[in-house]
Amino acid sequence: MKYQRPIYSILAATLYALFALAVHAQAQEVPSEYQEVLKTLGKQGDFKANVLKVNIPRKDVTVIVDGVATPTPFGFGGWLAITKGDGGMDVMMGDLVLTEDEVNPVMSALLDNGLEVTALHNHFLYENPRIFYMHVIGHAKPADLARAAKPAVDLIGHVPSRHGSSASTRATVQPGKIDTAKIAHIVGHEGEQNGPVYKITVGREDLNSKEMGATINARMGLNTWAAFVGTDEHAAVAGDVAMLEAEVTRVLKTLRSHGIDVVAIHHHMIGSQPTVIFLHYWGQGPVEKLAAAFRATLDQLGRAGMGSNK
Repeated sequence: MKYQRPIYSILAATLYALFALAVHAQAQEVPSEYQEVLKTLGKQGDFKANVLKVNIPRKDVTVIVDGVATPTPFGFGGWLAITKGDGGMDVMMGDLVLTEDEVNPVMSALLDNGLEVTALHNHFLYENPRIFYMHVIGHAKPADLARAAKPAVDLIGHVPSRHGSSASTRATVQPGKIDTAKIAHIVGHEGEQNGPVYKITVGREDLNSKEMGATINARMGLNTWAAFVGTDEHAAVAGDVAMLEAEVTRVLKTLRSHGIDVVAIHHHMIGSQPTVIFLHYWGQGPVEKLAAAFRATLDQLGRAGMGSNK
């Protein structure tokens, strides 16, 4: 008698075949222009709810968070997402997972290719290596967005470490004497000396910001500042920039073009009008060069005549 397969086996095989066909059909539903995006970026992704999601996981980095070995899906899966926008253009948004050595090279690659960086922050404390998250946005044709993002994406995982470990205690800049008069002349604002540190604080009174009826001025934290330490030949600068949303990209481009590292982009106040974004930065070099970078940054902010916080 010829062997006959049980009916449940036939049904199971049929359902499996239908499932395979459905998966295959879904894969074929990725629009051709989005397939080209994946090809250009050399990444995998999926298309659901009218959104192409490009996966950029950091499988190359093993992150230990406070003694806990964390797998990539725990919070280290970077991505770019693209969907249709207005005027025949697409909108791309993303969150790139970066080591600290990658932050500024990737930022420059994004800015230099017409994309905008909208946030830079951390998700963890006590992690090793340190990990940062960079949010990006763009508005163009899919092929143009892919080409704009590719130089930055290609850098991820391929930027050599400059310091080896952020825990290094070797000091390359020592407190010394710097020409504060020269700094003030270049910046166009006087500062205050506090021990070995010379700090210039510039308010944003032009924003007329208020919180519950109170005027938020430079003394309340609405200011841009730069602190200098070291010597004329080898100094360091650190500071914060208070920006309107429309000023963010200009400021980022200015700092990066002057060799200054951006270390954070965030907000300090919730519900304030207008919305103010704050940016922290850091750089080393001749003090004249650092002062010129700060002056160029101030030139990107608001109108002339911003008051100084005394």
